[in-house]
Amino acid sequence: MSHPDIAAQRAMWNAWNGEHREKQLEESPLRQAQIVCAWLDELGRKDLDILDVGCGAGWLEQSISRYGHVTATDIADEVLDRARVRSPEVTFIAGDFLTLPFAEASFDVVVSLEVLSHVADQAAFLDRCAALLRPGGRLMLATQNRPVLERLNDVPPPKPGQLRHWVDAEDLRTLLARRFEVEDLYSVTLRSRARHPIHLLTSTRVERALRPYAGRGLDAARAWAERRWGWTLMTRARVAQRHDGPS
Repeated sequence: MSHPDIAAQRAMWNAWNGEHREKQLEESPLRQAQIVCAWLDELGRKDLDILDVGCGAGWLEQSISRYGHVTATDIADEVLDRARVRSPEVTFIAGDFLTLPFAEASFDVVVSLEVLSHVADQAAFLDRCAALLRPGGRLMLATQNRPVLERLNDVPPPKPGQLRHWVDAEDLRTLLARRFEVEDLYSVTLRSRARHPIHLLTSTRVERALRPYAGRGLDAARAWAERRWGWTLMTRARVAQRHDGPS
């Protein structure tokens, strides 16, 4: 399979961020940020070295900078030029994540929101994340939930220069198992982009699945549905202990 070259991807994401993330944030990224901050709260530290991979317009950095020093990287160089002005306390580095000269084991946390589906080699991407984490470090990742986007939504085809390889929860577990121990993996954000929009909870497939929860109230039903039928997969994983020699 051929993939767009780096220049085409850079041009596409410079344009996309300028049209979207720099103008407004939708429900999905806001929910992702809320979860990431809750996970960071659980670590109980304000001196973390955090790497945000695929930071786009740098919108997340204002939320996570209070937990330590943030380094943020993205292929969209023009977008990062503007992000530096908005968040001068953050170290922004433009380039291809797989080739940027980060030192191994130099971060406590790697965050990556809605990036995995847009990289050509997902295993190599996660291997690099693992290599950059210190022992016990955490990966906090969000990616699109393939069954929901394929079956319950009408998503436009990829734009020129845009890679698209959605995964489901089992795919994600398999990818993570190479280098990580999964602590959380669930979906969030009930959302529909159907050609004839309907609320996701009223779709026939989900309605049938919710029947056993009918007596527990709508909130319980929504919580169950979101964790299975949410637009976004959220995962928190601890980097696996390295075994470089005999024990």
